[in-house]
Formats: sequence, structure tokens, C-alpha cells
Amino acid sequence: MDLDTSPNQRQRIIDKLRDDENYYGEFGSKFLSNSNIKTLFENPLALREPTEKTVAMVMGGYLHTVILEPNKIDKFKIVEASTRNTKAYKEISQGEIVLLQHEVDILHELKDVIMRNNLCNSLIRGDREGASIEYEVPAVMEHNGLWWKGKADVLNHDEGLIVDVKSTSSLDTFRFSADRYNYDSQAFLYKKLFGYDFIFVVADKTTKKIAIFECSQAFLDRGERKVEKASDIYELYYKTPDFDPYQYIEMLTL
Repeated sequence: MDLDTSPNQRQRIIDKLRDDENYYGEFGSKFLSNSNIKTLFENPLALREPTEKTVAMVMGGYLHTVILEPNKIDKFKIVEASTRNTKAYKEISQGEIVLLQHEVDILHELKDVIMRNNLCNSLIRGDREGASIEYEVPAVMEHNGLWWKGKADVLNHDEGLIVDVKSTSSLDTFRFSADRYNYDSQAFLYKKLFGYDFIFVVADKTTKKIAIFECSQAFLDRGERKVEKASDIYELYYKTPDFDPYQYIEMLTL
């Protein structure tokens, strides 16, 4: 996209992206984001289509909200039901994915475990009165001719860190999840967007254990390669004149 890069205009864009409706809506779709990388890899023609939410995504969103923006927690629907197959759930959800009460209980336990930990609390809330910390902070940048956006969970200016809160079904397999869900490209993009080192605060939904994952250079390099590959795919599908995706074939070897 063509964009006025003057400081005032860029600040107006960032201010507009603070609103979730703009960030996740039509205005925000003018920018690429880390969530687009999976789509570009698997089905580039679906890039502008709405992303179908999963239970894990909704649970992750709830955990973020209850820790970082508890004033917005009322936007989540909660059903007092044992499973998603019950009549009560189907009546209230109306086809959407909403949270079950026992899932919300687990997420509140995770929130309490995270915030009870002195190190996690200091990273998220700060270890002094008047700590310089911001939440849900958007940014935009041009990278190799394409415009990207990102929204940091926590910007800890005192420590020079981007803190990203995740939940997982197993800390032991989080490294594999980080590759599968492109957390490596997220870390690469966000480090460039905000200029700080990136860390993950990860809570295990089963054991309630916590881990802090730092990002190695190899992890960031892998993320950069994913961003470059996604950029190449975007350039081919959306910026190449006369490109016909239905004539495009990948030549692979088994």
C-alpha cells in the first residue's frame, strides 16, 4: 500500500490502530501482520478472508484481557455448560465459539499464578511506582517494500522488553508450538517494530507452571526467513502484473 510516511501521519495511523475494530477490521487489513503468514503459506488467495477463531485463540484472548485490560472482560460470552454439545451452549453461542465456565476458571487460575510470581509481575506491571509500561501498543513499519503492523501485549520501557503472554497445553512442547504457530516470525517482526528484545511469559494450562522463554538469534533468524518467504508469496500473488494463481504450480521433490 502507498502510505504517507510523515511522522504526524504515521502517529495518526498508530492512534487509529489502538482501537481493536480498526486494528482487526478493514483499516488494519491494509497492513500485513504475523497472523497473515500462516495464510500466505497455506492458501494465499484467502488472505483477506475472515479468520475462523479456535477455542485456543479465544482462551488466549481472554487471558490477555484479564491480565492486561480487565475493564474489557465483559466482551466475552461465558456459558455454564459442561461441553459445547449441550443445548445451553448452542443457544447462547449462536454459532460462535464462546468460553465454558470451567475454561474461564482455569484462565483465572493462570492469571493468578502469573501475577503472583514476582518476576512475571515486575515484567508486566513494573517493579516500581510510576514504571514506564504500556499495554496493547500498536506499531507499523515498512519492511522490504511492504507495510506490516503489530500490537505488543506489554512494552516494558524500563527493561527494554516486549513481553508476550501465552498459554499452552504443555511447556515441554512449547518450542514446537512456537514453530507451528509462527511465534518466531512474531518475535522477529516485533523486535523490528518496537526496537526491544522479545520474551514470552508462558503458563501451562494443565500443570499451572510458568516459564519465560527468551529468543535466541537462531529463533529470530528462522522468523526472518518466514517473513521473507511470506513477503515473496505476497509479492507474487498480489503485486505481480498478470499473475494467474490458477496456472501456478509448485515443483517439489519427494
